[in-house]
Amino acid sequence: MASHQQPKVKVRTRFAPSPTGHLHLGHLYAAQVAHNLARELGGQYLVRFEDIDRTRIKDEYYKSILDDLNFFNLKHDDMPISQIQTERLDAYNSAIGRLETLGVTYPCFCSRKDIHREIANLTNAPHVSHLSAQYYPGTCKKLTANQKSRLIAQGAIPSIRLDTKKARNLTGDLMFTDLIHGVISVNHDILGDSVLARRDIGTSYHIASVVDDSYQGITHVTRGEDLLETTHLHRVLQSLLDFTEPTYMHHALIVDNKNERLAKRVKSVTIRELREAGHSLESLNEMIQQQIQNQ
Repeated sequence: MASHQQPKVKVRTRFAPSPTGHLHLGHLYAAQVAHNLARELGGQYLVRFEDIDRTRIKDEYYKSILDDLNFFNLKHDDMPISQIQTERLDAYNSAIGRLETLGVTYPCFCSRKDIHREIANLTNAPHVSHLSAQYYPGTCKKLTANQKSRLIAQGAIPSIRLDTKKARNLTGDLMFTDLIHGVISVNHDILGDSVLARRDIGTSYHIASVVDDSYQGITHVTRGEDLLETTHLHRVLQSLLDFTEPTYMHHALIVDNKNERLAKRVKSVTIRELREAGHSLESLNEMIQQQIQNQ
C-alpha cells in the first residue's frame, strides 16, 4: 500500500486501541475525547488498530472493540485508509531507513538481561544511582564496524535505537502544544536512546504511531496523560522525518478504587462485562463522569 499522505482536513482525530483484549472504561473515555473533539471542531474521527505486536493479538478483539464503540455511538468516519498497522510495515521500514540515512540511529544487540546487568554495574557508582531499569547505557554505541559485522555474521539480529544526542543536534530545540497543558518544551534528557525498531517485529509503537498519524493526516492527537512524556520522543521523530506537527490533548485517566490506572495487564473490568451485567449506556457514561469529576 502506498505511504503517501492523504489530503488534510481542518481537524482529524483518532482512537488507536490495541486488539489485545476487550475495552475497559479508560479506553471508552479516550475514544469519547477523540470523537467529541472532532465533532466539536467539525472534523473527522478515525479508529486505527495498533496491532504490530502479533504475539498478543486475537482476532476476536477487533470485532469486540468495534461493537463496544458502536454501542456508545462512537462509530468512526469512513476513510479510504488502512486501519490495520500490519498492512503498513513497508512504510515503517521506510521511515527507519530515512532516520538511518540521517545518521541518528545505531544497531543494538543487547538483550534485556544485558542491559539490566550493565545498569547494575553502573548504579554501584554514586553519580549514576538515579538510573532506572528503563535507561539504556549506550553499550552498543561503542561497537566498531567490524564488531557489528561479526555479530551479524553470527546470526545476531539487532534492534535499532535512536541516538538522542545526534538527533538533538539536527532538530535543535523543539516544543509542542497541548490543549490542556499548554506549550511544552521538548526535554531531550528524558528520552534516552529509545528503541525505534524491535528485533522481532522490525518497528516499534513510536515509529508506527508517528508515521500513521502523518499518513492519516491526524491534526489532533488525543491520549492519556500517562503518554505525555512519550510525546517528547514523538516530536523529535516528527521533526527528523519532516512531518507536520499535530496539536495534542493529554487527558485525565480513568482509575480504579485503588487510584490505579485501568489496564488490560491488571485485568480491569471490561465494558463487555459491565454490559453483560446489565449496565446501560447512560449508567456507564455516569461512571466515567463521576471518575473525571472526582479527580
